[in-house]
Amino acid sequence: MRISGALRAVWTVIALALLLGAGAVHAQDRLGAQARLLADDSRITASRTQLDVDLALSQPVPYRLRVLAAPPRLVIDLNTLDWGEDPVPQSGTAIAAQRRGHLSDGWARMVLDMAAPYLPETAEQKIDPESGEARILLRLKRVPLEEFEQRAHSEEALIARTSEALLHPDAPAPQLVAARRPVVMLDPGHGGIDPGAERDGHRESDIVLDFARILREVLLRRGIFDVAMTRDADVFVSLDGRIRAARAAQADMFLSLHADALPEGMASGTIVYTLGDEASDDSAAYLAERHDRADMLAGVDLAGNTDEIARVLMSVAWQDTAPRAKSLAESLVTGVGEAGLRLHRRPVQSGAFTVLRAVDMPSVLIELGFMSNPRDLAALLDPDWHAQMAEVLADALEVWWQEDQALQALRRQ
Repeated sequence: MRISGALRAVWTVIALALLLGAGAVHAQDRLGAQARLLADDSRITASRTQLDVDLALSQPVPYRLRVLAAPPRLVIDLNTLDWGEDPVPQSGTAIAAQRRGHLSDGWARMVLDMAAPYLPETAEQKIDPESGEARILLRLKRVPLEEFEQRAHSEEALIARTSEALLHPDAPAPQLVAARRPVVMLDPGHGGIDPGAERDGHRESDIVLDFARILREVLLRRGIFDVAMTRDADVFVSLDGRIRAARAAQADMFLSLHADALPEGMASGTIVYTLGDEASDDSAAYLAERHDRADMLAGVDLAGNTDEIARVLMSVAWQDTAPRAKSLAESLVTGVGEAGLRLHRRPVQSGAFTVLRAVDMPSVLIELGFMSNPRDLAALLDPDWHAQMAEVLADALEVWWQEDQALQALRRQ
């Protein structure tokens, strides 16, 4: 099957009815067993203008494709597939990361983080008539980032070719509506001209960016959320710019990640902040002032923000979002505490953080720990702690999302 540039659907499901022909009998005999990836015969190759994905399988399977933005990703789902232990060999620099896992509905997922925007140009599954083995051959071409993002954000339909449709080509292909995954916006604080807190040669902006990338990978691997990030490099993004990025990604929740430093003795352990017109304590006021100061140093005009925050707090939308943000904060804190990770003595607090003022999504600011505390700093620099905290936050997000959606459904009744 070929995918022309004019084809609007990003997803394509290829049915096992492709087995028509001389190889059908051989392949049909093997359908009782789970398909396996033949990693030694698979490869991913790339050039500056083209990306080729060649997956060798022990037998043909239905598959589907999708592209995601921020960062550019290619998602390949294959039905009932055993990935095995070995990764797919790759050459070139177009693939920044390769992740694999299994979804709860039986589909196997591969996510390829692309260093540049590539869109599918052709997609084909070939079956060996003698052995019954299959090859999925994908060719992607380099496109402008704007074209890639437009495709990634605008596609809403799945085009599925079932075995019935292939056996009866005149029958119209059924149209399926893609189930939209909730989008988590991760906001690694600071960056660029604003490194945030600094201790012993370590910068807050680097620590939280490293953690955000790990958390993104954990969330994507689970296949429940899509993830976007306000920054994925050491660059400065204004507070307003972070909110605009979340809205552009149609985010369902916003997590701003920090690891600040405070005067000695003021704080240690994880704290989750929600937006409040008054700070819950002196440290919350101090942190909110520090975060706004970064925009001032970068020449961003903050005039009128106080009035805007006041309007936000009085808006009708905020009456719905505020309790959701509070329950999100409480869920995250509960998860961290149950995992035995260190919490502040008052783990849920509030403050006038400009970055949390969006009323169209629950937003929280997570102080993972404080670089001014030696014990916290040691944890913030520990890769094992990062991995554990990422899994804990991902668990908490899943729990909160399920509970929140159930409550939203009750409110609509």
